Amino acid sequence: MSVSCDLLVIGAGPAGLAAASTAAKRGVDVTLMDEQVAPGGQIHRAMESRAFKAESVSRADDERGVALVAEFRASGSRYQPGTQAWQMQADGKVYVTDGARARVITARRVIIAAGAIERAVPIPGWTLPGVMTVGAAQIRLKTITYKPPAETWLAGSGPLLWLYAAQVIEAGGRIAGILDTTPGSNRMRALRHIGGALGHVAYLKRGLTLQRCVRAAGVLVVNHVEALEARGEGCVQSVRYCVKGDWREAPAALLLLHQGVIPHTHATRALGAEHHWNVLQRCFVPNLDSWGNTSIESYAAAGDCTGIVGAEASLLQGHIAALEAARALGKLTPAQRDELAAPHFAHLWRHLAARRFLDALFAPRASLLNPADDVVVCRCESVTAKQIRDAVVLGAMGPNQVKAFTRCGMGPCQGRLCGLAAAEILAAARGKSMQETGVFKVRAPLKPLSLSELAALEE
Repeated sequence: MSVSCDLLVIGAGPAGLAAASTAAKRGVDVTLMDEQVAPGGQIHRAMESRAFKAESVSRADDERGVALVAEFRASGSRYQPGTQAWQMQADGKVYVTDGARARVITARRVIIAAGAIERAVPIPGWTLPGVMTVGAAQIRLKTITYKPPAETWLAGSGPLLWLYAAQVIEAGGRIAGILDTTPGSNRMRALRHIGGALGHVAYLKRGLTLQRCVRAAGVLVVNHVEALEARGEGCVQSVRYCVKGDWREAPAALLLLHQGVIPHTHATRALGAEHHWNVLQRCFVPNLDSWGNTSIESYAAAGDCTGIVGAEASLLQGHIAALEAARALGKLTPAQRDELAAPHFAHLWRHLAARRFLDALFAPRASLLNPADDVVVCRCESVTAKQIRDAVVLGAMGPNQVKAFTRCGMGPCQGRLCGLAAAEILAAARGKSMQETGVFKVRAPLKPLSLSELAALEE
């Protein structure tokens, strides 16, 4: 059955929950749709069903999550869990499915709060069973309290490596070691932004606390890792890594990879909104004004899908986008909106200033973004880095031509996993910037859709 509302919020992470609650308080008729079965997003996943420890390493996040979800539940917003958007139109029509039937939600305003996805950095052997991302392992830890085997290695760069390791240790599990690929030169680049980081020292303190926790548990930490390989017959059995030209190998029952997160922009790109290349975060982000409005009228975005900002800043952006929606819907005057948004903006600027330090510190190692010829880049279609480079030799000028030549990005993930990695390889092969190169075009349906779901549409 098709429904209508004043405001449709897509995504129930910090930004989406804050946006829905704030708008509902201003008298806006709100519908929040969420792919997950319960609100919270990745950072606050399973918030209503998990047991919390009083002195958990994630205590501050958990407390914010509990309050945020409770506020949303009490807001009067309609909640539609287990629902995916598979097409969006500029007129406010959003086509969705719950896995059984497709329908249309017509909204006067839409706020996209799709969050982030992990950056895929292909390495030799990453398609072996037993190799997965840290984010995927964290989902299992939060939802079914899955503790990985003792011979588990974490490899890559970014705060999530340390957070997950600390969470596993707290849950009574063990981690064999962390292979940190963060280049030493990143520290010098990050120091240029130390002023912003000192304006929000909580980020620095938390990072140091997590590292102390992990090291105190006896986890081996190997710094300056330059290259990685997963090895095994039928499944991962060892991890091979290089430090200053010296290759070493260690037994591994599970290898968890992570090179930071990037905005999940499939929705905004499918909509046709303008995007640009963020040099510091090495990803494409939508063009937004200060209120979160995209280049498509009546569509806004908030949270990590606009550029990686973190959970607290995502929440603030959700508040700001909701106040702008209330203004556009006639529930607030511009003056009222500005007054209510002022404290949110003040806190947001502090978070964003600190973020630049983290972005510079954990920028991925350049050599990892340009894998060897025999490395599989597109897992769905088994396309290698060499096939992408060969397509350039044959005359492919951009990602969509590479897709036509190789089928890279045509699988079930629709380029979510391989899109940016393929674009990095293409840009290097052509000697062009990422802004010039671009990424795959995104077309509906945004998620796999069965004929029976499509046939259920009333239109």
